[in-house]
Amino acid sequence: MELRPILSAMLRSKTGVILIALQIALTLAILANALYVIDDRLREARRPSGLDEANTFHLAVIDRDAKLGDGVVDNDLRHLRALPGIEAAAWVSQVPLMQSGSNNGYQRKPDAAGDYVIATEYMVDAEVFKAWPLRLTEGRAFEADAMIEVDRSLANQPSPKRAVITQHLARTLWPEEASAIGKTFHRGSEGAPIEVIGVVETLVSPWGRGWNDGSNAVLFPVIERQRYNIYAVRTTPGQLDRVMKEAEATLLAQVPGRMVSYNEAMAKTRADRYGGEHTLVNGLRVVVALLLMMTASGIVGLASLWVNQRRKQIGVRRALGARRIDILRLFVTENVLITTAGIVVGCGLALGLNALMMDQLELSKLPLGYLGVGSVALLALGVMAVLGHALRAASVPPAVATRSA
Repeated sequence: MELRPILSAMLRSKTGVILIALQIALTLAILANALYVIDDRLREARRPSGLDEANTFHLAVIDRDAKLGDGVVDNDLRHLRALPGIEAAAWVSQVPLMQSGSNNGYQRKPDAAGDYVIATEYMVDAEVFKAWPLRLTEGRAFEADAMIEVDRSLANQPSPKRAVITQHLARTLWPEEASAIGKTFHRGSEGAPIEVIGVVETLVSPWGRGWNDGSNAVLFPVIERQRYNIYAVRTTPGQLDRVMKEAEATLLAQVPGRMVSYNEAMAKTRADRYGGEHTLVNGLRVVVALLLMMTASGIVGLASLWVNQRRKQIGVRRALGARRIDILRLFVTENVLITTAGIVVGCGLALGLNALMMDQLELSKLPLGYLGVGSVALLALGVMAVLGHALRAASVPPAVATRSA
């Protein structure tokens, strides 16, 4: 099929052609980035935490006067572990995906100014490897007699000399090394070196992706003396709801005047953390659907206008021997040319939009695959949108079409 007559016809209606092409370009720019954001947010919302989420909850209590030195934590853990349905219980300083916690900067050498990695800092007791539980990929966990008690209100407190880190942090600190076991690193630019004794596969930060990738974490064998204590509890399957109630009642009975700060299943903690992501995803899905509907409507409108304006031309072509498939191909080809022009412009707009979004939404560079998916979707949408009017034009008998001009 010759393109010159098609291009000539398009130039006679260039305003409509330009508007549809620009609409397609804008749709592609938004569509590609929206699909990328949707996929990125869903992957983040599904990221593994490292915990047995279906059977884990966290219970936090606040005491008016009691301190760790009074044996409160040991007493709480003893009573929790004695409850039927509890597999393990441990003291922890913060909770994954709770959206509240602390980070610190870590580096291999104390004098490497500015050369540090941000990682979440978990203070935990030795039982945490059973309570969350965490899967060691190499090395070992903490031993119970290696625990350190720290009172932040006092000076000259002991510092941990050993740590377990996540696999992601190990690869970040020592990318060229096969193993991190036995390696040392520093907390900030001061202090004694800390030896890595174990590496766990995964432990997400309290924010997920936030201050860092969300996969950098350090565990120290430290229990802090404080009035606010958090306990991680893992239950036998199917016992979570019952155990949560019994555990709360048990801890409240241990210390007069004690208050429960929260008692929350890990599944709810995840749902609360990623509720915003799911809202964003659902909103973007609606936007994408509306954009595609509007773009399809524009293409349908232009095709309808062209069919009505060119009925005489169609009749003449049919009278001269053009087949129905030729008329159908004419309209489809015109649409493909317009859509292709819009896609070319839209690719540039999509990359520009992505550059603006990279800082705001913590996104990386837009993968070209999303442009490909968006382009194919718009080409298919354009063909489907014009097909009905093209079939209607091709089905009109030559005599009727000529007489209706």
